[in-house]
Amino acid sequence: MRIIAGEFGGRPLKTLAGKTTRPTSDKVRGAVFNMIGPYFAGGRVLDLFSGSGGLAIEAVSRGMTEAVMVEKDRRAQAVIAANIRMTQKAERFTLLKLPALQALKQLSGHFDLVFLDPPYAKETIVKTIAALEAKELLAEGAVLVCETEKTVELPETIGKIEMQKQKRYGISKVTVYVK
Repeated sequence: MRIIAGEFGGRPLKTLAGKTTRPTSDKVRGAVFNMIGPYFAGGRVLDLFSGSGGLAIEAVSRGMTEAVMVEKDRRAQAVIAANIRMTQKAERFTLLKLPALQALKQLSGHFDLVFLDPPYAKETIVKTIAALEAKELLAEGAVLVCETEKTVELPETIGKIEMQKQKRYGISKVTVYVK
């Protein structure tokens, strides 16, 4: 895997061996950014259930100002830390070593872009989006990108968050919500 475009484009990303994380493939990551960008003029990105950190690093590479990455798995945290070092811009990244819902209690400010790729997707995504909204962590016009298995059906709306697009890529489905 590698960063596809932007400031860090072409640099390799480390991933975690095994089945504890499911890194988003280069093809799906490229498709995601074509759906939502592909480039940004600043903003904050939140990558819950971060895995390798590839989505947040790609977003910063494409113009986001800063990223907060949340990951509870210790081995994945080490991979994220290595990937952050690879950028040579560590000051633009924050890694929270906590479960996602616990991290949401500590976060403040607004996020313009949020990535959600959790295990047990449907229940976790709906609960997490509701928590993001309740804590007022989403900027007006915030984009939320949810990656699930293709069989997972998500609701059209979650509070004030509305589904904008949905596309399938092999065994994955990407759903984009907008506040």
